[in-house]
Amino acid sequence: MYYLGFDVGGSSIKYAVIDETGNFQQKGSTPTPKTLPEFYDKLQSVKDTMAGQYTLSGAGFSLPGAVDDKDGIIGGSSALPYIHDFPIRDALAAMLKLPIAMENDANCAALGEVWTGAGRDYQDVAFFVLGTGVGGALVHNKEIIHGAHLHGGEFGYIYVNERQDILSESGCSGALVRQIAKARNIPSDELDGRIIFQMAEEGDNEARRYIDDMYAHLARAIYDIQYIFDPEAFLIGGAISARADLIPGIEQHIDRIIHNARVARIRPTIIACQHGNDANLLGAVANLKQKLQR
Repeated sequence: MYYLGFDVGGSSIKYAVIDETGNFQQKGSTPTPKTLPEFYDKLQSVKDTMAGQYTLSGAGFSLPGAVDDKDGIIGGSSALPYIHDFPIRDALAAMLKLPIAMENDANCAALGEVWTGAGRDYQDVAFFVLGTGVGGALVHNKEIIHGAHLHGGEFGYIYVNERQDILSESGCSGALVRQIAKARNIPSDELDGRIIFQMAEEGDNEARRYIDDMYAHLARAIYDIQYIFDPEAFLIGGAISARADLIPGIEQHIDRIIHNARVARIRPTIIACQHGNDANLLGAVANLKQKLQR
């Protein structure tokens, strides 16, 4: 069986045909259209091309916003205002003439890793994606926990200190950029996470301090979630997850927490994600497969 996956972002739409076991048959990308009619036309064109080569069993979508697949509506806001607040799933199903499933982009990335990536050996995981902010997902029995308000796994809103700073303001590469730019009164577009880590490696103590603070805040959040949700593993995604020093840096702070703990001494298992930019496409199809099997 073959499935069509779409990963819809603000600047591009990635798409792929993926088989039953998670192998890519074809994939590509196209610029994201500016209007809803153009969006529909682009999806239809991709579907028609792929349907000429494969018998498609459905289409899965990774989308920004508060995706409610039960009602087929995307709430919240994103860089694509035209996809929100109407029954878009039904519209897509009528247009593409395929079964449709849709899910939030961070949730899709988690499902992709749990299906064939770093989380394939686990049933219950907490997923972090670190970028300009902190996103996340909770997976139980290899399915997403959405929560009552579709905000399950939104770890970026966790308070990390008494000043009520949230994790998205201190626990990711985007936070490092904002902090260093403010401290040195320079434009943030002159920096990125790679530059800041290089500064630290070259002996910049301020950069080292902010990086260590990031590790500490992530460690505290992971430790707390271990005792709230008790996952088998934590999966860390985002470009920064490719750094060999990221997980050891977090674990060093977790070990300090555990050393001071009187009773709670479970050491979280932390693993870097494997699929990179392909995770959302795989997760869109994994979500579709789950829906079709119900």
